[in-house]
Amino acid sequence: MALLLKGELRTKLQAALPAAVDVRWANQTAAPETAEHAGALPVLIEDDAVVHAEQIVPVAHLLRDTLGYDYLSNITVVDYPAFNLMELVYQFYNTTDGGADVRVRVRIGRTPETCIVPSLSPTWPGANLQEREAYDMYGVVFPDHPNLARVYMWDEFKGFPMRKDFPKTGDKYTHVTGE
Repeated sequence: MALLLKGELRTKLQAALPAAVDVRWANQTAAPETAEHAGALPVLIEDDAVVHAEQIVPVAHLLRDTLGYDYLSNITVVDYPAFNLMELVYQFYNTTDGGADVRVRVRIGRTPETCIVPSLSPTWPGANLQEREAYDMYGVVFPDHPNLARVYMWDEFKGFPMRKDFPKTGDKYTHVTGE
């Protein structure tokens, strides 16, 4: 399978899974951060595709099974408290045809407390630990995850320490342990 060219992922997703593409961001392209863009939502890299959170599983399967992007390299979370937005970023690689990456961004325009995304762990075992980390550090919930438990913090720890609104004083984080 051939590698995707810049911007081609959006077109392929639109054709194969039209309900998956989040049209609010369909025409967004990268632009430099300037004073005139202050307060605007973060811009996308040209080859990014934005999909609805509930469609990440079929999108990931299309990338793997049809387009040849067979390696889920990482899942990360970006917290934009000014916009009340949590963004999950999935990076897939095509290991057969050369390793060019495809970023699939899932933007969730809900409060971080209601950030719920289907798990890729049942069909992508490599997603297991990364989803647990997203849960532990940011509070992203993956309802069908086989073992959604804290991976770094202890079970009694309250809160999500990588969120930008997590209480911090000086170089010490403050938190409440237990009930």
